[in-house]
Amino acid sequence: MAVERTLVLVKPDAVRRGLCGEIVARLERRGLALRGARLVQVDEELAGAHYAEHRGKEFFARLVSFITSGPTLALVVEGESAVTVVRSTMGATDPAKAAPGTIRGDLGLSMPDNLVHGSDSPESARRELALWFPDDAV
Repeated sequence: MAVERTLVLVKPDAVRRGLCGEIVARLERRGLALRGARLVQVDEELAGAHYAEHRGKEFFARLVSFITSGPTLALVVEGESAVTVVRSTMGATDPAKAAPGTIRGDLGLSMPDNLVHGSDSPESARRELALWFPDDAV
C-alpha cells in the first residue's frame, strides 16, 4: 500500500460545536498522522476554487455560503491509503445515511452541516492541498 497525503477540512459546524479534537483523535486512532494544520476563515475565492467542480450546480452557492460561515480547520493527513481511510472514517456524506462509528454517523446532524471534507482521490488531494496550503511543501 502507498503512503498518501490528503486534505481533511473540519468545517465551520464542527469548529462551532468544539469537535476538532474528537475528529483529529479519530483520524489518529486510524493510524493517520497530522503533517500540517491551519485554522482558516475561508473567503469566497478559496471556497469557489475548492468547489470549482460544482460551479453552475444549484447547490454551489449553498456550499460556498456554508464554508465561509466561520473558521475551518484544514489538515494535511498522511498514512497508508490515507484517502480511502479518511473517507471511510468520515462516513457517508449525508449524516442521516452515515454508519454508526463514523464521524458523520456519530456526530453529524444534517446536510449541508456534515462536519468534514476529505479529498476523494489522490489527484484531488494534490489539487486541494495546493489550494489550502499554498506556501507549504505538502
